[in-house]
Amino acid sequence: MAVNFACSFTALCCLALWSFTGTSAVSNVSPPHSTIRPGSPVPVNTNNPGVRKAARFGVYRYNNSSNDLFLFKESQIKQAMVQIVRGLKYMLHVEIKRTVCEKRNHSSLDNCHFQREKNLQRMLRCYFEVWITPWTHKVHIPVAHC
Repeated sequence: MAVNFACSFTALCCLALWSFTGTSAVSNVSPPHSTIRPGSPVPVNTNNPGVRKAARFGVYRYNNSSNDLFLFKESQIKQAMVQIVRGLKYMLHVEIKRTVCEKRNHSSLDNCHFQREKNLQRMLRCYFEVWITPWTHKVHIPVAHC
């Protein structure tokens, strides 16, 4: 019984990861019946909606911890991986740039454009680990290095 449950759970995790990433969203990942182990990080397309959402959470974390007068926004997601561990753990390499939006106004980042003034432009390379547990509606960001 315990062995059957473990096998079923492993198969379910593989299928969940496979259906989440999809063949067009993953680069160089074999089907779930290959040598990929459940729980191992796998590359994910940087345009994947889940990756973009996780990157935004990382940027919010950076903005809340920085002393900059202006908000930063993701300009490019360079690399993304996802791992299934009691939710989805995203490991992201992201370039963020300073916007024209001031923190005190706290505009939506969607409406913030990047700085055009040369002396105010700034770009940072960041690594974020964003852990999303959808069934509890919680996001935890244990790592945010810029």
